[in-house]
Amino acid sequence: MSTAAAIADAALAVPARLGSVRLVVLDGPSGSGKSTLADALVAELGPRGVRTGLVRTDHFATWDDPVGWWPRLERGVLEPVAAGRPGRYLPTSWGRPVLPVPVPVPDVLVLEGVSSARRRVEHVVSLAVWVELASSTARLERAVARDGERERAHLRRWQRVEQGWFAVDATRRRAHVVVAET
Repeated sequence: MSTAAAIADAALAVPARLGSVRLVVLDGPSGSGKSTLADALVAELGPRGVRTGLVRTDHFATWDDPVGWWPRLERGVLEPVAAGRPGRYLPTSWGRPVLPVPVPVPDVLVLEGVSSARRRVEHVVSLAVWVELASSTARLERAVARDGERERAHLRRWQRVEQGWFAVDATRRRAHVVVAET
């Protein structure tokens, strides 16, 4: 059984806690494999007839505000979806024009990215998954490959910020499932 299939089974075995929606969060350090696993999870749930939404914290964070953007996610996505209404948000532009992103009310909402399993949202999370499928060096190189060499200094600073965040928030320790290198 694949990791995505096991997480899908676990997600469907727990009750909805965000209104009628199961909120599944995939958290862990940058470059650790969260996005890939989130895509695989959505692909796994679809053929099962599960209406699935996917929101990435990269659509909210910036280099200057890696974790303080959370109220925008709550107001635009979590609160309306919990009330049974579609959400929407304006993603971080990173210097490009952007359009609002609609978030229909799904059966399972996958929230993927650094700080997605934060303590503040724990009461509405059905399943918290910690993903750490690479060493810190490999994660940095993955992130540089994704974002470009010009971002290396930002990514190093980001890794220091997230390391502090995870220590204070105790994110890994509170996860229901840990997917890590063995």
